[in-house]
Amino acid sequence: MAITMYGTYWCGDCKRAKQFFGEHRIPYEFVDIDANAEGLAEVVRVNQGKHIIPVIVFDDGSSLVEPSNAELAAKVGLRTEDAHSFHDLTVVGSGPAGLTAALYAAREGISTLVIESAGIGGQAGVTERLDNFPGFPEGVTGEEFADRLRRQAERFGVEILQAQEVSTVEVDGEYRLVRTDDGSEYRSLAVLLAVGSTYRRLGVPGEDDFIGAGVHFCATCDGAFYRDKHVLVVGGGNSAGEEGVFLTRFANRVTIATKDDELSASKVIVEKVAENPKIDIIPNVTVAEFRGKSALETVVLKNLTTDEVTELHPAGVFVYIGLTPNTTFVRDLVATDEQGFIVTDAALETDVPGIFAAGDCRQGSTKQAASAAGEGAAVALGIRRYIEPKSRDSAEVARAGDETR
Repeated sequence: MAITMYGTYWCGDCKRAKQFFGEHRIPYEFVDIDANAEGLAEVVRVNQGKHIIPVIVFDDGSSLVEPSNAELAAKVGLRTEDAHSFHDLTVVGSGPAGLTAALYAAREGISTLVIESAGIGGQAGVTERLDNFPGFPEGVTGEEFADRLRRQAERFGVEILQAQEVSTVEVDGEYRLVRTDDGSEYRSLAVLLAVGSTYRRLGVPGEDDFIGAGVHFCATCDGAFYRDKHVLVVGGGNSAGEEGVFLTRFANRVTIATKDDELSASKVIVEKVAENPKIDIIPNVTVAEFRGKSALETVVLKNLTTDEVTELHPAGVFVYIGLTPNTTFVRDLVATDEQGFIVTDAALETDVPGIFAAGDCRQGSTKQAASAAGEGAAVALGIRRYIEPKSRDSAEVARAGDETR
């Protein structure tokens, strides 16, 4: 499906639509109407004289104006509702942990629903390439990896919903209740929280203003917008190094700014960065401010050793300074640590019976795709042990009811 979005870099709804397409790995062309007279004319034409953005035009000739995420999901064919309101297991999140647990559970005859707010595969799905996942000697792209996981889970009967934000998880007697933002309710005997994490923000002046207009957190999603331009990567770990190398496919120059004396990434990644002539590194600095008008124009860097302030003028910035767990909606329900990671026991069960957690959102996880998949397999066994006696009790109640009729 060919998609063209007409908008501006400063438009909030344009940023949201960009994020939607990026998370769901849906290709599109963006036309900045501030710099494109033909694009502006198309906006006026579609709006019958009004200036409302974004205008999103599809290859069938139809268009959406200022659409909600739900309208976008319906248009591109994402499944957002399930016909059944009860399942044995509800999994919140579709990364390696969530989908591995789902397919293991489904293989055991446990009816399983997966609810995902973004793209299938979680952080792994928007990673340019996985080089250290067992079984892929040549590596595998994040998109292919996520697609394989999805197809394998669906083969065993897992139901998957997308573009659905979970608002609350509650205890409802013997059941666990999951509510989504669209008002749907799904009950189950157990819930697995595999909600992963997102890249942490810098929290400096100007950052919020330029997200999607020069400041990004996903090179796979947005790197192509910076072809033959200079981009800045903030961070010094594995993600910063890997995504910096990936960005050289598009950018003519990549600068990595790290607060440390050198990159803290693994030896293999450090060597890849050192071997790439398009990459340079600025050590011992932190971002103090982002500046610009409608889009990012200047990045202010502060040297942590000398306090010297310098300015860079990259076309875009990609931030990789660590991860924050996506657990805000359950922090009043289950125990979490100071950073918000969910605390579990050896069976990966939380302090609320019937609610489990696995993957990057769990305290003590290694934040690696292979270990997340391993946690998914392990937690599925614990969920089965939890569900089996409850399933037998439900079946006995149902049989008793039949006998009295």
